[in-house]
Amino acid sequence: MAGAGDISEVKFLTIAEVASTMRVSKMTVYRLVHNGDLPAVRVGRSFRVTEKDVNEYLERSFFDAG
Repeated sequence: MAGAGDISEVKFLTIAEVASTMRVSKMTVYRLVHNGDLPAVRVGRSFRVTEKDVNEYLERSFFDAG
């Protein structure tokens, strides 16, 4: 599959790790996942989010307040 990259290089984070990185509550992260704002993979009863997706979301969220 061209351009798919190597999945073994992907770092997955738990919801708690994402919440800690973003400095928000776990409920906020769950809301972002359920609204489709933050892509996630379901593993059993929990979710995993790639570190790349978290960084991209944060970059998209920046705005110039000046």
